[in-house]
Amino acid sequence: MDLELINFLFFPLLFFVAFMYAAVGHGGASGYLALMAFFSFAPEVMRPTALILNIFVSLTSFIQYYRGGHFRLNLFWPFAVASVPSAFLGGLISIDAKWYKIILGILLLFSVIRLMGLRFSERDEQKRQSLIGSLGIGAIIGLFSGMIGIGGGIILSPVILLLHWGNLKQTAAVSALFILVNSISGMAGLITKGIVVSPNMIWMILIAFAGGLCGSYLGAIKAGNYFLKTLLAIVLFLASVKLLIT
Repeated sequence: MDLELINFLFFPLLFFVAFMYAAVGHGGASGYLALMAFFSFAPEVMRPTALILNIFVSLTSFIQYYRGGHFRLNLFWPFAVASVPSAFLGGLISIDAKWYKIILGILLLFSVIRLMGLRFSERDEQKRQSLIGSLGIGAIIGLFSGMIGIGGGIILSPVILLLHWGNLKQTAAVSALFILVNSISGMAGLITKGIVVSPNMIWMILIAFAGGLCGSYLGAIKAGNYFLKTLLAIVLFLASVKLLIT
């Protein structure tokens, strides 16, 4: 891979991806995977690199949304309790994830269509969260996350919103921490098998962290509901396209 091409194209695009995803409480793994595939990163490098960047960006996003007072522990913990061990197991599984990606990509497209048809207000009535449903959803998302190499936020966010268990910023806060713990768990599963990361890892972390910091500040402090809904739909659409074409 040409070093000058990385410096002048890859790193600015990495900043932009981290910015976009962090603004809606996501870590950006699906975006990093697409970006690395475009720049012909080695397959064995892509999955651990995406998870490492996910950890740093989702951390910045969670901190900003937590500081903004949007985090709800009771909404978060049922998903996390079930997803963390599932993500670890998913990280141990080496299978052809082609069909999982296709199915997930199609589901995300339906989520985008549904989200764009909804109007969100801070005064919208929220429904009571199902504990059993949350545990089941968390377990399924965690397993997919570990196998594919993503944090799971692209799946969790539309689920919470479409079930009316939280508003946009509460969903972003919960998704950010969910992605963080799942990424750490999935990374632990990968480490047990041995990992290979990019030689530019330090620079990638610094640039993604900066993008995440700026994006999460915008999403948590400055942005309104319409902007966040539109940005979330764009992020989910990009993630869906990435899953369907790779």
